[in-house]
Amino acid sequence: MEDRLKKLRHSMNETTFKHLNFSDQHRKQVHQKISQSKESEEDILIAVLQLLSSEKTGFELSQLLRGRGVQRFDGNEGSLYTMLHRLEQKQLIQSGWDQEGAKYYQLNDRGRKILRKAEKPSAKKSFVLKELIQE
Repeated sequence: MEDRLKKLRHSMNETTFKHLNFSDQHRKQVHQKISQSKESEEDILIAVLQLLSSEKTGFELSQLLRGRGVQRFDGNEGSLYTMLHRLEQKQLIQSGWDQEGAKYYQLNDRGRKILRKAEKPSAKKSFVLKELIQE
């Protein structure tokens, strides 16, 4: 396995990354950023609410969260569905099934109101989201 990875790395260095040059300082900053990528509960919740402004399945949502760098649900997608269920119980999102049997989630009016509060620059995210969770 390691031999194949070495070949892949060599191939990518010769093609994809051939024209990219990183300084040691830049490399160090990238590694630091990757190691610090622990998302807060508030940031994840806001990202979920933002993404659910339009109708999405749980799978689509997990892919979009991964695209935003949220790694909490990788290998543990069940916890995403637990969060969605909790948001549905708090009446912040609504869900429905399509004809093929896929479940879709979308933000409702109450969820939009909470999201607007949380997105305000002057708002303290943790206060707004604690309010959301404790209601």
